[in-house]
Amino acid sequence: MKYFIRYGEIGVKSPKIRRKFENKLISNIQTELKSTFNNDQGRITLITEEDDEKVRDVLDRVFGIVSYSPVEETETDNEKIAELIGKVIRQVTESGKFNPERDTFAVKCRRVGTHDFSSQQMAAYAGSVVVKLTDAKVDLSNPDFTLYVEVRKNRTFIYHEKIRGLGGLPVGSQGRVVCLISGGIDSPVATFQMLKRGCAVTLLHCDNDPFGQGTVEKVLRNADNLRRYSLGEEIRVYSIKYGQYLQFAQTEAPPRMTCVLCKSGMYQIAERLAKQEKALAIVDGSSIGQVASQTLYNIEAARYHCRMPIFSPLISLDKLEIESIAKKIGTYDVSVIPDGGCKAVPKYPETHADLDLVNKIIEKINQKEALDDVAKTITRIDV
Repeated sequence: MKYFIRYGEIGVKSPKIRRKFENKLISNIQTELKSTFNNDQGRITLITEEDDEKVRDVLDRVFGIVSYSPVEETETDNEKIAELIGKVIRQVTESGKFNPERDTFAVKCRRVGTHDFSSQQMAAYAGSVVVKLTDAKVDLSNPDFTLYVEVRKNRTFIYHEKIRGLGGLPVGSQGRVVCLISGGIDSPVATFQMLKRGCAVTLLHCDNDPFGQGTVEKVLRNADNLRRYSLGEEIRVYSIKYGQYLQFAQTEAPPRMTCVLCKSGMYQIAERLAKQEKALAIVDGSSIGQVASQTLYNIEAARYHCRMPIFSPLISLDKLEIESIAKKIGTYDVSVIPDGGCKAVPKYPETHADLDLVNKIIEKINQKEALDDVAKTITRIDV
């Protein structure tokens, strides 16, 4: 079976970069599909003997694919083309995808190469074949069913489906990032969004025990969900015993500052891991104003001591939008498993942190030394 693979923004890159991205896209697909590829003038054709259901499952999870189509192939010869159109029309009528007595149709044609006919002429010819076979009505403006004919030199391809893909860029084409991941809904979605932008990801979970339990198991389950979308690149998972730092922050600083100091410490620990992982940025699930640590004032104060870029791909999304993505990618049901939440959150957390005051507190309590101690507990979890 053959499939046309279409990409989007890869096509606007320079020829050298485009080839690099195309090769990465192909390589990522081949991690789960036994297949070969033809790459001819921007058209990637996947050739495989794998089951169609498996092929679609894989292609639905590969970033960089805008759409794909199962295709039938024949010689660029009118009789051969008519024969193949007849085969395809029988298949779609028998499966109920096209009802000639009820549905209108159109034919769209695309050509590559030199031929003694135009695209319009081939579309008209193919349409006449369908009318002869079915007596269906033509509607070029708003058809119920569309048959696609693509003529590429001496080979012609027929298809009727354009299946939407995830889009984005091939995972691994943009380097690696460290994603802070909790047991909640937001951070797995933020990680998914970075995979979509072509980043390989390393996950860092801050285990808040004794201020919270049960989150490590949830993180590992969602790491498995995210791996389904990281074809071609390993998702690495690290955990750190963060409860001792939270206890330190509660004891040494004003209680209302716990959330700001907590997030500040997370970013700095993530920066250390990023250097170890040769990652280029840090990612979190922040959405402006969603919780106390995510007001603009607190975001500024918490990030001040981290020199590495910090990305928050959910920054403008509301909770319903984030939950919608989580449900689509399979992380929602895991994230909503009750875990009691974080018991270190103060009754009245600071929401309007003053940067100068936060800096004075950080210096007074010697945050760096406390983070040095907790950094020793970073452990990679092999799954």
